Amino acid sequence: MSMTDPIADMLTRIRNACGSKHRRVDMPASKVKTEIARILKANHYIQDYRHVENEAGHKLLRVILKYAGGQPVIRQLQRVSTPGLRKYVAVGEIPRVRNGLGMAILSTSRGVMSDADARKAHTGGELLALVW
Repeated sequence: MSMTDPIADMLTRIRNACGSKHRRVDMPASKVKTEIARILKANHYIQDYRHVENEAGHKLLRVILKYAGGQPVIRQLQRVSTPGLRKYVAVGEIPRVRNGLGMAILSTSRGVMSDADARKAHTGGELLALVW
């Protein structure tokens, strides 16, 4: 079965695992998902991520979740741009999530980056997700 929105599937898996207080979550691996996990780790929303193989030999992305005081660090994950309705923003329109306490993830011409990195690089792009 083909999947229409693998990024939304990734975010939903992380959201569900945090809600169930799982230590880790596995999902099919891709370059974009790996970059999103890299950004989440760099901004201290997850503990770690790595690539593993399942019994059938398929590559999986394993995300180790992070908790503080028994509560998940990721409170909310929201998909913004979907395959049916793409949302592009210029550098001046990049949203400040929770007045700087959260972060936006963008797909730019220079790769996938956080909102702070996109402002520094002075580039806009497709607004993939909001995290806080």
